[in-house]
Amino acid sequence: MRASPRIAIIGAGLAGLTCARELAAQGIDPVIFDKGRGLGGRLSTRRAEGGFQFDHGARYLTARGEDFASLLLAAETAGAVARWHVEEGEAVFVGIPGMTGLAKFMADGLNIRKAVRITHVREAEGGWRLEWKEGAEVFDRVVITAPSPQTIALLAEDHPIRRSIESVGMDPCLALMVGMSPDERVPPTIQLQPSDDLSWVVLDSTKPGRPDVPCLVAHASPDWSRRHLELEMTEIAQRMLPLVSQALGTRLTEDLPYLSAHRWRYALVSKPLGQPFLVDKTQTLFAGGDWCLGARAEDAWTSGKAVASTVLKTI
Repeated sequence: MRASPRIAIIGAGLAGLTCARELAAQGIDPVIFDKGRGLGGRLSTRRAEGGFQFDHGARYLTARGEDFASLLLAAETAGAVARWHVEEGEAVFVGIPGMTGLAKFMADGLNIRKAVRITHVREAEGGWRLEWKEGAEVFDRVVITAPSPQTIALLAEDHPIRRSIESVGMDPCLALMVGMSPDERVPPTIQLQPSDDLSWVVLDSTKPGRPDVPCLVAHASPDWSRRHLELEMTEIAQRMLPLVSQALGTRLTEDLPYLSAHRWRYALVSKPLGQPFLVDKTQTLFAGGDWCLGARAEDAWTSGKAVASTVLKTI
């Protein structure tokens, strides 16, 4: 009986976690590496002193396909997500107690190494050598689920996968987090058109399972984000706050209980690859993620599931 191959997955976002879960269901124990201290990629939640909590990455989750809908329903049953009536019509899903709730639900039982930033993926005899600041390790198969520019940076300049990814386009998103005093009155939800400077403003504390303190999150439009991407975080916050005040129809000053910005350099897929994933000629190196199919969380899930299916066929 052949031993199971050693498999590494780079990235503990939705694509990486999905791939790992599919492999684990077949008795394989992949190792997931993630540069962050948390899980979920843009399924992110920031907590701050004073009871403030912000979903400053992904806004919410929806499902178009039955399989992804089944995952969300299972997570809902487990208390990891809940329905949120963000606007008139069908409810969407949000993680509980933050957007990271879905990632933590999916990560249960998986072998995850956090705070390990992989710097290179190099060919090695019989496999692939993953390198990071503190060391290196060789695996039989490697799945990269980082954003497309970061995937490119991991591979040799002449690698075919790298060349294939160069056509993918990704837009940045600058986020503003505002913690307000309990007596502050703001509308619960505002959605703006992408052509505006702000593409999204929401009172995050209106989501189910959140602390009962006013927590506002705003996302800048891709165009505004590109123009201000390299500013310091404090200056980004100072420039976004008047835009949010205008959108709310009220004046917010910088002496708020909490004010902070966050830079999502690779937030939105503007030009997807057009297929679920890429694989090299040896069928031992894979690359996937939302950038393959689109900007939705379900696209990342679809990519991760497709990668796992092909990996299993090679074993």
